[in-house]
Amino acid sequence: MPESTEGKTNEHVNFYCLGGGNEVGRSCHIVEYKGKVVMLDAGVHPAYSGIESLPFYDDFDLSRVDVLLISHFHLDHAASLPYVMQHTNFKGRVFMTYPTKAIYKWLLNDFVRVTTITDDSNGMDENSNAFLYTDEDLNSSLDRIERLDYHSTIEVDGIRFTAFPAGHVLGAAMFLVEMGGLKFLFTGDYSREEDRHLSSAEVPDVTPDLLIVESTFGTATHVPRLERENKLTTVIHSTLQQGGRCLLPVFALGRAQEILLILDEYWQRHKDLQNVPIYYASSLAKKCMAVYERYINMMNDSIRKKFTETNENPFHFKYIKNVAHADRIDDLNPCVMIASPGMLQNGVSRQLLEKWCPDPRNTVIMTGYSVDGTMAKKLLTEPDQIPALNNPDVSIPRRMNVEEVSFAAHVDYEQNSEFIDLVHAKKIVLVHGESNPMGRLKSALLSRYQKFKDTEDEVKVYNPRDGSKLDLEFKGIKIAKVMGQLATSLPEDHDTVSGILVQKNFDLNLLKVDDLREFTGLTATVVRERQVLRCNVKRSLLYWQFTQMFGYVKILIDDPNEYSFEVMDVVRITLEESEALATIEWHSGIVDDTVADSAIAIIISCDSIPASVKKSSHQHSHAHIKEVHSDAVKQEKHDVLIKEEDQTAEVNKFNSSVKKESTDLDSVLSDDYSPDIRLKHISMLLHAQFGDLFVTLPNNEGGTITIGKHKATIDYKNFNVDCKSNVLRGRIEGILRRSLDLVAPLSHE
Repeated sequence: MPESTEGKTNEHVNFYCLGGGNEVGRSCHIVEYKGKVVMLDAGVHPAYSGIESLPFYDDFDLSRVDVLLISHFHLDHAASLPYVMQHTNFKGRVFMTYPTKAIYKWLLNDFVRVTTITDDSNGMDENSNAFLYTDEDLNSSLDRIERLDYHSTIEVDGIRFTAFPAGHVLGAAMFLVEMGGLKFLFTGDYSREEDRHLSSAEVPDVTPDLLIVESTFGTATHVPRLERENKLTTVIHSTLQQGGRCLLPVFALGRAQEILLILDEYWQRHKDLQNVPIYYASSLAKKCMAVYERYINMMNDSIRKKFTETNENPFHFKYIKNVAHADRIDDLNPCVMIASPGMLQNGVSRQLLEKWCPDPRNTVIMTGYSVDGTMAKKLLTEPDQIPALNNPDVSIPRRMNVEEVSFAAHVDYEQNSEFIDLVHAKKIVLVHGESNPMGRLKSALLSRYQKFKDTEDEVKVYNPRDGSKLDLEFKGIKIAKVMGQLATSLPEDHDTVSGILVQKNFDLNLLKVDDLREFTGLTATVVRERQVLRCNVKRSLLYWQFTQMFGYVKILIDDPNEYSFEVMDVVRITLEESEALATIEWHSGIVDDTVADSAIAIIISCDSIPASVKKSSHQHSHAHIKEVHSDAVKQEKHDVLIKEEDQTAEVNKFNSSVKKESTDLDSVLSDDYSPDIRLKHISMLLHAQFGDLFVTLPNNEGGTITIGKHKATIDYKNFNVDCKSNVLRGRIEGILRRSLDLVAPLSHE
């Protein structure tokens, strides 16, 4: 099984709020990370029409969007999708669940029809900005929409996303998105309360870096579900008993089905009401109810159990009548009308409101969330008059009763804060909420997490406005998957795994060069370096010098005609004693080049540095060291002189070098050997090895060596080397051992 290696770095992700910022409506958000772009929802604002209802698409280049995820079919989350796909430079892929796409088609057909009727009544033509798109645009967009199931994971160019049940409406989904180590969760509209037909939202078993969460109800708390149901049926029953009619404005799909289930069951229990009709007035109700019947398997256990045990579809209502138009109902007598749209901006619900509002026996019951700027929101203030839709200059007296019994499937503060605790994200972005409720929720969350402020567990909460951009920092985890030959056996503890790191999109794979073509389709060119140097020392001394520097040397060949060894598994040295030549070979690379440079430095200086003199001596007296050193020089000089005459100049140069080193040694051994002097000699030796790269610390307490981006610090108190580069640290430790060997054992007698 392939192993992986990982590390943490500070990363930045951009969040763009194109809609749904400090407002409810036209939800649209964009998350951008390392050139990959995910777009979340594409709705319209129910209080506006035409171009004004759109998110602020001009604030972002939509051609850069890789993936667009639609959370559910409500207009404020999906109604501008055909506009994006047909009238912008958007080129990405679009995903939604199976029920969402099935209902989306009919819902947006109705949206186009109602918008066209409304705009025609206002004297607008099809070239006006009020017409966002046509039926042809909608049908053309359908072919490009891809579907997915709950808990299925799809990958698009390194972007992985999984859908989870959101509990808001049939097919509503949360999306957990992962790209390049960044994980974020987008809730869309969600509910944590199981109702009559839907399960509650699921909590993904993953801790995301970022949570994008709705804040519709802010810090408000819902009335318990059974209490809401009781109030609804009580108000309806009372209105009917006094000869009135009840109007329930709803979204055509979603909460309407929940209310239909409640009323059908209530009528079943009350025979005195069974002669009172309940109308479900929506041109697409019958079509969309077929979708609900088809996707019973995506509903809660109660609905599935009822369907299995009785073989009856719970959405085949006994006391509900579907009607497409208001003129097809008998409203002279008491009745209940469930009609769309829920915001009362137009359509059947607006016609009936204007018709029934002068009669004080009638009641309008607001069952959903009312958006600012809509007739639904205005009606909650119980105005004395309302404007006529077709002629705003005409006012209609409002005498009917106004009640609010919310069945909006959004979380309240307790449910939302509990979910946020369970998700445990460190960065929270609040969306889909009016300014005041959202601000109160932000303050409540910051107070809730105050104890973590200025710690690693600090939670940051943002409430961006439309058109704003957030630059969010998080600690990204990069994981590299080990593949091919490297994955055939598990490394031991603290072992280093080396190979070629290949990145495709956000995936990182570590493998050997030999496996490159098989796993990635790529090819690699390896540059092999080779350098030949003059080397006048015996193999034993060369071996000793390299073991002093690197600690371990791997002997490859040791016979009379050839001597070869390998250093750190990357550099090969071959000594030809008869020719006095040393050949260094290695593959070009940052680390390998550094090791090769060290090897070359050793070979160039190994026949003259003081450590070689000490190695070739048998006694510690100064005189004997010079004698042995002199004998060694004479022997080496003899070996060189028997070569061709054109080498004479090089031999003379070599002799001069030997004499200089001998003079330097005399100087060192004649000095006072106090601790300060010895440390000074160690610094001199380090400077000889590293040149200006070595810098002595104040008071001669140590020194630093900087090579490229790697820095090593030497502490003379304990001679420890602090360096993140194992190669550089090993080299310095080898030099220190040789230096200590020189300045400590040798003493002038």
